Amino acid sequence: MPVKGLVIRFSRNHFTVRVGNEELQCGIKGKILKEAKGYYNPLAPGDLVEVENGQILALEKRRNEFARFNQKGQAPQLLAANVDLVLCVTSPAFPPFRPRFLDRILIQADAAEIPAAVVCNKYDLIGSRGVDSDVEERLSDFERIGCPVVRVSASTGEGLDDFRRFIRGKFSVLIGQSGVGKSSLVKALVPDIQIRTGAINEKFNRGNHTTTQSVLLDVPIHDVPIHDDPGHVGITRIIDTPGIRRFVPSGVQGEDLILYMREFASLAGKCDFGLSCSHQNESGCKVKEAVVAGHIHGDRYESFLRIRQDLSGSQVYPDYD
Repeated sequence: MPVKGLVIRFSRNHFTVRVGNEELQCGIKGKILKEAKGYYNPLAPGDLVEVENGQILALEKRRNEFARFNQKGQAPQLLAANVDLVLCVTSPAFPPFRPRFLDRILIQADAAEIPAAVVCNKYDLIGSRGVDSDVEERLSDFERIGCPVVRVSASTGEGLDDFRRFIRGKFSVLIGQSGVGKSSLVKALVPDIQIRTGAINEKFNRGNHTTTQSVLLDVPIHDVPIHDDPGHVGITRIIDTPGIRRFVPSGVQGEDLILYMREFASLAGKCDFGLSCSHQNESGCKVKEAVVAGHIHGDRYESFLRIRQDLSGSQVYPDYD
């Protein structure tokens, strides 16, 4: 008889599925799941499936999915399914702080209707030589527009209890560029796990890939109390994903981008030129007025223009600008 299982990792067309306390190595029967057509990869950690005799027979309808557009395959690439929270992991330096990369992750999370937060690892470097002095100002602006920010250091332990408390009882996915310390955070949360952490490539000041495939992990943080809900119980899970150097949102059109940047959304259609406004040179542009008034950060405005051009296919900008 088929049984229900949870996909916890995959590599090409080989999937590890947890059924009860057992982990099964499975393939897809017929190599095609009709529920997964149109995707670069058919399944992701967090998917619930039916298995029998080492074969995945069917995919249960997803509550949500977090994906990016895979330019090589010209199709959405699933990174996680059925999650409660997207954690956009960044660092103030080594590699450098990339707020425009974070903007792209937050756009995708909003489009998927999944709550998101920024996690600044290596926060102990703030104020050090070589660290951009604007990092804290940008983190504060993310908070101003309603995005939670967790400041943490996997190496010193600073903020780790707050981080544990923040993710407790939730199913989260870690997304970030190589080198920001996702694997180090996982190691701090799950000390017994066998996982590699890597050094920064000094020549290019960016990380080397140490995580090669997404993996779902249970996090043992039951000893951290939640003060407003002391009786809270639930399984804490995270999906650790490989470092991403480029993130193109999936399922978002350039003309609709304004709807997925929260401080922009209320201004959609209110410019003198309505929905046809490019928000660049027109008079009566409410977006530009909001930038001048300080309601929209100048960097977020520049990020909006670049991402919209990218999504419209008129020009491609690297995420690390």
